[in-house]
Amino acid sequence: MQRKSASFLVLSFAVLSLVVFVPLSNSQYALSQAANPPPNDAPHWHEQIASSQAIQIGGAALQVDFAAGTLDLTPVQILPWIQRAAQAVTVYYGRFPVPHLRILVIPTSDRAGVLQGTTWGDMRGFPSFTRIRLGQHTTEKDLAEDWTMTHELVHSAFPSLPDDQHWMEEGLATYIEPIARVQAGELSAKQVWRDMMEGMPKGEPAPGDQGMDRTHTWGRTYWGGALFCLVADVNIRKQTHNRKGLQDALRAIVAAGGTIDHDWPLMKALEVGDSATGTTVLTDQYKQWSESPSPVDLPALWKELGVGNAKDRDAGAELDPRASLAQIRDAIMAH
Repeated sequence: MQRKSASFLVLSFAVLSLVVFVPLSNSQYALSQAANPPPNDAPHWHEQIASSQAIQIGGAALQVDFAAGTLDLTPVQILPWIQRAAQAVTVYYGRFPVPHLRILVIPTSDRAGVLQGTTWGDMRGFPSFTRIRLGQHTTEKDLAEDWTMTHELVHSAFPSLPDDQHWMEEGLATYIEPIARVQAGELSAKQVWRDMMEGMPKGEPAPGDQGMDRTHTWGRTYWGGALFCLVADVNIRKQTHNRKGLQDALRAIVAAGGTIDHDWPLMKALEVGDSATGTTVLTDQYKQWSESPSPVDLPALWKELGVGNAKDRDAGAELDPRASLAQIRDAIMAH
């Protein structure tokens, strides 16, 4: 969820990131707080901090603060989860999108798992600030299976938009998170295509839908936004003969300064993305989807992509190498 105003080497495919965990002293933390007074609406800046660590990855410095509270896991056991998420985002974008950000981990008593995440832009000197609520009895297995942290860090890689376009922020994060984790070696492409087959129908317009900018249901905001991204990705690749995709457009937006700490009109971001791919797919599709239901024939799309249901769900989707868009399907997940 996004809101506004708010040493070891890891080699992942072709991206090499130096990851350094550095404990911060109480005096260092207090100094950083005093140097950047909070805005009146800043979230949870008065949490008591039990410990702080710094992670350097993808050209960025991540300050990880642990609020006071009880967790079964130690910070040393929790930090690799954050590092994996940051690494996946780095792989997808070619670098970490913002130069520094803060992550606040808040323990929640008598609960287990990653309970909730929210990300703000331009908060108290940090281009991006993510708050994560973590259950007291969370296990390392829970963290290994989590998607929330990667989803939240993806939010740092797109400008903050007006409320009517919140679906684009959430749709991008919903679409990119699993692809980034495939490219970082965390998930299999078959797994992600299976999950997309199950999830994308939730984003289809229901009766009475008035287009993405005027229909703010959960399904349209998250999965409808993700469906917009999938269709755009496929169409960019069709028009460029698979030489460019949505990933190229999003990298260009970040390179142009389109990150969460900047407020942009959506059309500006889409025009930057279209320029990078040499198409008008994003702007044309937005003009259509923003004000009209624009349903997608998903069974036909899955057939073209060669994505089908496997007999064993745990094995992921069945991928047909003979499908007309099989090369596009594989390129979407490839690094």
